[in-house]
Amino acid sequence: MKQRNPLLGCLESGRLEAGCDEAGRGCLAGPVFAAAVILPDDFQCDGLNDSKQLSEKERAELRIIIEENALCYAVESCSSEEIDEINILWASVKAMHRALTCLSTSPEHILVDGNRFRPFGSIPHTCVVKGDAKYRSIAAASILAKTYRDEYMQKLHETYPAYDWSHNKGYPTKTHREALAQYGITPHHRKSFNLFERQLMIDWDKSC
Repeated sequence: MKQRNPLLGCLESGRLEAGCDEAGRGCLAGPVFAAAVILPDDFQCDGLNDSKQLSEKERAELRIIIEENALCYAVESCSSEEIDEINILWASVKAMHRALTCLSTSPEHILVDGNRFRPFGSIPHTCVVKGDAKYRSIAAASILAKTYRDEYMQKLHETYPAYDWSHNKGYPTKTHREALAQYGITPHHRKSFNLFERQLMIDWDKSC
């Protein structure tokens, strides 16, 4: 695992801070997952980083370390039906709230990746743009949300193999778009999304 720039441990030392992040906002199918993680103050892990910057193998290794060392963690989701009903942004926030509710220890502060959130009870929160590359607890949450969601889409792939969810995890790849055009939507597709949008393709032969 490559050495990376160290992340910040917390926003304020000495208090219980829960990092929150989601996975799957840009997908055409499947739930959006979110995780909440409270790490001990002395937690150290050189490879910890934003899940998008890690390989699948690295995420799997880090997930074990996070789950073994976190003070507490929880992973929850919002379904494609909920996403269609309240939109992907607020479904992501709702999934974060569900994860926070499931923590065995209540945090004193919440660190949220991004710039939008809704208050969780009376617990104060701070939104941090690109927080998964800045704070350990948010990076840890991003890894848990991503790995749990990937596992979920892998299982869905067994029922719907034509959409190649074992590889694209519901993102709008060429294979996924082609399967939509040929077979139509499944109960797991987000009907509020533009599922049949034509992708812009570059004709490399003409551009050379």
